[in-house]
This record gives sequence, structure tokens and C-alpha cells, in this order.
Amino acid sequence: MSQYSQENIKVLKGLEPVRKRPGMYIGSIGKSGLNHLVYEIVDNSVDEYMSGFCSKIVVKINSDNSIEIIDNGRGIPVGPHPTEKKDTLEVVFTTLHAGGKFDNATYKISGGLHGVGASVVNALSEYLEVWVHRNGKIYYQKYSRGIKLTEVEILSDTNKTGTHIKFKPDSEIFENGDIEVEGQIIESRLRELAFLNPGLEIEFIDEKRNKKNVFKFEKGISEFLEHLIKKNKKMPIHENPIFGKGAVKNPRGENFSDIIVEFSMMYTRNDFPHLYSYVNNIRTIEGGEHESAFKTTLTRIMNEYARKNKFLKEKEANFTGEDVREGLIAILSIKLPDPVFEGQTKAKLGSKEVRVAVNEILSEYLIKFLDSHPKDTKMIFERIKEAARARINAKKARDKVKRKSIFENSPLPGKLADCTSTNLDETELFIVEGNSAGGNAKTARDRNFQAILPLRGKIINVEKHDIERLMKNEQVSNIISAIGTGIGENFNIDKLRYGKIIIMTDADVDGAHIRTLLLALFFRFMPELIKEGRIYAAQPPLYKFKSGKFEAYLYSDEELEKLKKEYPKFSLQRYKGLGEMNSNQLWDTTMDPEKRKLVQINIDDLVETEEILEILMGNDPSARREFIEEHALKIKELDI
Repeated sequence: MSQYSQENIKVLKGLEPVRKRPGMYIGSIGKSGLNHLVYEIVDNSVDEYMSGFCSKIVVKINSDNSIEIIDNGRGIPVGPHPTEKKDTLEVVFTTLHAGGKFDNATYKISGGLHGVGASVVNALSEYLEVWVHRNGKIYYQKYSRGIKLTEVEILSDTNKTGTHIKFKPDSEIFENGDIEVEGQIIESRLRELAFLNPGLEIEFIDEKRNKKNVFKFEKGISEFLEHLIKKNKKMPIHENPIFGKGAVKNPRGENFSDIIVEFSMMYTRNDFPHLYSYVNNIRTIEGGEHESAFKTTLTRIMNEYARKNKFLKEKEANFTGEDVREGLIAILSIKLPDPVFEGQTKAKLGSKEVRVAVNEILSEYLIKFLDSHPKDTKMIFERIKEAARARINAKKARDKVKRKSIFENSPLPGKLADCTSTNLDETELFIVEGNSAGGNAKTARDRNFQAILPLRGKIINVEKHDIERLMKNEQVSNIISAIGTGIGENFNIDKLRYGKIIIMTDADVDGAHIRTLLLALFFRFMPELIKEGRIYAAQPPLYKFKSGKFEAYLYSDEELEKLKKEYPKFSLQRYKGLGEMNSNQLWDTTMDPEKRKLVQINIDDLVETEEILEILMGNDPSARREFIEEHALKIKELDI
């Protein structure tokens, strides 16, 4: 029996906990975690704007992978800290839970809540430098991996105020030593912040992509709505967008500032609703109290107005929430002090006091719009009635052919090779491209916890077909039956049959297309599986490299070029598809939990995900071509 005594109790001091468990603070040590470092610093600058002290932010991605964020806010306080016996600037960058966010007088509303942003970025950086323009002086300090390298020093005089931070992520922390942030996603997030904060100027410079952009939007989320409609080539059914903004007294008392509610929305010909919700500029991907209140109020107002104005006849049933939201694009932005979020990721709002505020502002401005825009109102209710008719007809069709069994108590598909375990902590479903690879996977797997579902060809494109057509597709119905949760409004996470769902396709253009089709299915009809981190993509090798006694499976051309220099004499086997590997090779490279490489699919940037999916899977070939050309995909043809 191993000893367990006082020597085994470790005390992590300073910023050691951050370096020991970085995922707890930034979500992951992959690309999303890297991007998060940038957001943490930018959010502090945006908080200065929301407090009325900042009008411009500059974000720069340098060619050496370092990042710079500059603002013209008040500048981080400097000088001796009253309790910590060190300079306040050093306290901010070297102490967890130190910041102005705990003082309601400093930041009445802010995106950062825990006071860990600057210090976490510092802890996970090879180096971090900060210049503070304040009190007519420029103050400077440098750190490395969370530890100060210099004392705070005064460099010169200045007539400006603000903070300039430069940091380089630490390659020792991040996956495979990769410290290159995703410029495109950062740019999208900065544009989003500019939309959410009208009048704030954000300049973005990306040396890696040789790109520069300046974002400034005086009309805020009204322009955001225009951008989404134009970017995704939606077809609005009415001329004027619906907009509202107002402040409601905080029920928590006079010591708390008002709750500000702002929304902008428009109905389109698109089948799917899109509701983008934010709290203090933070995307609430999983919704929460503000989204629930928005949906409930919208459904109630539309039904009451339809009854009052004869859009609904006396004997007709009320519209459902699904009817009222079909084709709707809406942006909901809430600003409130001390929001309560469910979970560490701030993805779901738990503050119940926002429900009354959302109800009040949405009701007031929506009714005003409907009363004052009769032509638009008529078009909107025709759109809602069309959605209701389609829903009723779809239900009749399902009942007629008894398709409901696809959602509930449906038999498992015959092609599924199931596993014996039912423990979600270990079970895995591999959705495999092709019968040949599926056969190899069935032989290779550990049947105790690994199930295999082979696919024959490509599944239907969910962006181009309605749910009725979707359910007729054998491949789709097999996937839904195997997973067990149902889809759409019938989705029930408690019926999930496997803890991991792993997409295993060839490492070529067709394989990428099949993977994208499957991800579109999950994103549109089972998004909870992505939000819970249940969806993965397997990474099969591209090559088997041999040189004398040395052999290795390689997953990228970069790995190959590196080994070519190390071993000038070699033999190489190129895998064009999963079917070319025997079962032992497939197990060793792609299925063995001890050796394989899995990529967890997550929704880091909801707006970006929506845009890319609709470009790649939608009906506009010119937008698809532009996207491929802009991103310089190293393929000549993309069959989408």
C-alpha cells in the first residue's frame, strides 16, 4: 500500500495552479485556449469602454506569434498596493483574483468576473510586457511564465492614458508546442465586440495573414443584424428590422445599476431560427434565463396580437414557439451587474432577474413595431402561418407512415456492431466511412466498449433539405437510431447510448466532405452533443515511415518533412483511405485510446460556425468558392 501523509499534500503558490491545470482557466490547451488568452486581455479593454473611459482598442498578431493589445483607457493603476506590499501593477499580473471587477464602484458592468484574466495570460506566456500610460508617465514591467523579471519602472513622460500589453504564449503549455492563434476567429470576435459596443473603434492587424481591418459601428446590433443577413445571403421577408433598447430597474436594489436590454431581429426565408445572445459582451451559447424569457415573450405577444388582429381565427390553435421562431434571425444583448452563470465557461446565464426586464422591453418595442408597420406585420404573420401549416402537415405525414418510431423506441440499425458496456464514461460509437473500413474497424475494435456504424456513401445535406426529407434518408435514420437521443425538439440527452461519438473518415477531400455533412447534422439537430463535448473526429495517419529499424505513423506533411531531414534513406507508405489499412494498423493508429489522436469538436465561436456551415453547405456556390479561395485550402476540387 502506498504511503499517504503530509508530504503528499502539495501547496501550489502564486500562479503555479494555472500552469499546472491551464484547462481550468482557459478551457483547453488547444487553439480555443490560445484564442482565449487574447480575449481575456481584450475584454479588460472593453470593460474600460463600458465604464466610459476607452474609445479605441488595437489588437495585433505579430509574425513571431506574439500578441499586442493597446487601449486608450485609464491605464492599470500603479503605485504601492495598500495590503500586498508590492506595486499594484505587479499584483494585477501575478495574483489570481486581483482586479477591479470586485469593486462595483470601478466596474458597474463587466465581462470579466473573476479577476483572473491578466494573471492567467501572464502565467501561460513565455514572456509578457506591459506599458501603462497614467499620471503623465509611462510605467513598464516585464514577466516570464508569471514571474516578474523587472521591477516597475518609469520610462518617460506622456500626455496619453491607456494600457499596452504584449505577450507570447508559452509553447511548453500548448498542444504540440503550437502557439499560433486563429487570426480569422479572433477577427470575427473583434467585429462582434464592435457591433455590441456602438462607437468603440477596434483596429485589427494580422501580420501572419497580411491583413488589417478597422471595426466601428455607430448603430450597434442593428448593423450586426444587417451584417448577418448580408454575409449569409438571407432573404428577409419584410423591409424594416425590429429593434428595441431600454433600461429596467434592477430588482436587487438601488446599489445595483439598471438592467439594459437590447434586441434586433428580422424574419427571413431561411428554415432555421438563429438567436445570438450575449451578456456583458459574452456569448451565451447555451442560452439561459434571458433567452428563455425572449422566446416565451415572443410566442405570447405574437399569439395575442394574432388573435386581436384576426391573423388567427377563433377555432385555430395557437402558434407554437417553433412556428414563431422559424426563419427568425435575432440578436439579444443584456448588460447587467454581477451576472450569475451556470458553469465555468459563462455559456449559460442563471440570473433570473433578467426575465422581467427582457419581457418588458421586448413587449413594448415589438407591439410598437407591429402597430406602426402594417405591411411588414402582414408579411411576418403570413410567414408564421406558413410555418404552422408545414408543422401540422409534417406531423400528419409522420403519423401516417408511423415515422415516430425513428425518434422513440426505434430498433437499432442492422449494420451497427454494438458494444457490451452501457457505461457512458467508456463507450464509443465510431461512425465509419465505407463498408470496407467499417469491416476493418469491427475486427480491430475492443467490443467491450467500442461500437461501429459503417456508412455507405454520403449522408443528405441538412442545410438543403427539410426534416421530412432528412428522416427518409437511411444513413441519417441509422445514425439517429444508434445514438438514441432523437433529434430537434424530441432530443433527450438522457437516452444517449455512447459517451463519445467519433467520426472516422478518410484523410482526403471526400472524407472531409462526409465529416462536414455529419457535423452539420449534429450542429443543426443535436447541438447539445457538441456543447457537452461528445463529438470527436478521428485522425487517421497519412503515411507509414520506415528507415532501418525506425518506423512511425505520420499525420501531417510537416511531420514527414521533418523526418526526411533526420533519415535521408527511407521507405514510405501513403494511406489513401481507411480501407487500405489492415485491422491491426487501424487499431494502432486510429482506435487505440492509448495511441490515437482525437479532435474534440466544440463551438468556440457561434457566429463564425454558423457562417462557415452555411457557406460550405448552403445554396450559394459563389460564396463557397470565395471562402475556399480566401482560405487557400490545399485542394483543387471540393464536392459540396
